[in-house]
Amino acid sequence: MDRSPLPNTLGAATTAVHRIVIVGGGAGGLELATRLGDTLGRRGQASVTLIEKTRTHVWKPKLHEIAAGSMDMSAHEVDYLAQSHWHGFRYRIGEMVGLDRIRREVHVAPFRDDEGREVTPARVFGYDTLVIAVGSQSNDFGTPGVAEHALKLECAADARRFHGRLINACIRAHAQPEPLRPGQLHVAIIGAGATGVELAAELHRSAREVVAYGLDRVDPDKDIRVSLIEAADRILPALPPRLSQATERLLGKLGVEVHTGARVAELIADGVRLADGRTLAAELVVWAAGVKAPDFLRELDGLETNRVNQLVVRPTLQTTLDDDVFALGDCAACPWPEKGGIVPPRAQAAHQQASHLVKQIRRRLEGKPLADYRYRDFGSLVSLGEYSTVGNMMGGLIGGSLMVEGLFARLMYVSLYKMHELALHGFAKVALDTLARAITRRTEPQVKLH
Repeated sequence: MDRSPLPNTLGAATTAVHRIVIVGGGAGGLELATRLGDTLGRRGQASVTLIEKTRTHVWKPKLHEIAAGSMDMSAHEVDYLAQSHWHGFRYRIGEMVGLDRIRREVHVAPFRDDEGREVTPARVFGYDTLVIAVGSQSNDFGTPGVAEHALKLECAADARRFHGRLINACIRAHAQPEPLRPGQLHVAIIGAGATGVELAAELHRSAREVVAYGLDRVDPDKDIRVSLIEAADRILPALPPRLSQATERLLGKLGVEVHTGARVAELIADGVRLADGRTLAAELVVWAAGVKAPDFLRELDGLETNRVNQLVVRPTLQTTLDDDVFALGDCAACPWPEKGGIVPPRAQAAHQQASHLVKQIRRRLEGKPLADYRYRDFGSLVSLGEYSTVGNMMGGLIGGSLMVEGLFARLMYVSLYKMHELALHGFAKVALDTLARAITRRTEPQVKLH
């Protein structure tokens, strides 16, 4: 294992340079690494290392579009190695599996390729400041059959896997001589949070686009069915009721079957069995319910976690038991005094916390006291693809909420992604990439067909 000091981004190794290690290259982690690399890394004031188990980054709120085929991932993914080269930090591939707080070391498992061959060995990275930004994953609550029969949307590979299954299902239905069996071409989405709702709407359009490219033996209005299953008494239970109601009306117009107050008892090979005894037949099942942080966080050398594995942090974003370890984004349980709870797992929170930590780490290097992070709630937006966008804006800024819908809401939804791109690439590259995508989209299929 390599226990030598991390080199700075300008050349030779030195123990004098402050070592910043960021684990997790999601929205918050990659933004933080990029901004620290552009400032502290390039100036030789610190070495900045990003540890991430995948090679490319895709903004997580876009995964439902990749899954449905309405977005070409290759046009939006960010290569970590290239990003690190351009922005003054170092990228090291691997998955964090342990932490030694006394020696201030991060333990990373060997990385293996798809064929099981070792690419990098087990390694140890020393740090002076550690930031954990490993995000979240769905929570199956121990429901039987989820591991065997459900697809998830936790990463780009999951989204690509679902899309491949969807395309194959449509081609199979078109080619078979016999009539469709019960549940064939039906998609059941478990969990009517933002991911489930947005996926349902995107699938309504993209499945019809796929069929339109010559699969004329499939009738999309009769054969393709999307069901949305939610245990709570309404969809989008974490958002205001009027937003849920408006969204459910729009989904109804699209023909999406919504089942609320429906608890899943188990998943079976050909569908979903509910606690009330009903069985919903489905060829494809997506589990998008529940949120928890990765399980390994519970065992990080005694750091405090909550019941969903989030690292408990103080308002400074430092973990409660170690001033040298910070956490941000979905994996952090950050206090929200105004609401008497914790900051919700939203992309806007990760973006805000990354911006805050850039200043925090500078203050830390200068020996200044750290400032508290205060979450600014700009509301919530739910995109229903080309059909509509609904949301409540400025929720925490005006003491209430303003319902928005249609084009204005759609522009605000797009602006959230553009803010992320601007943080990674700057204005010039974002403007050129946006123009290139607009031109390319006019000459290619409106849905990915492979």
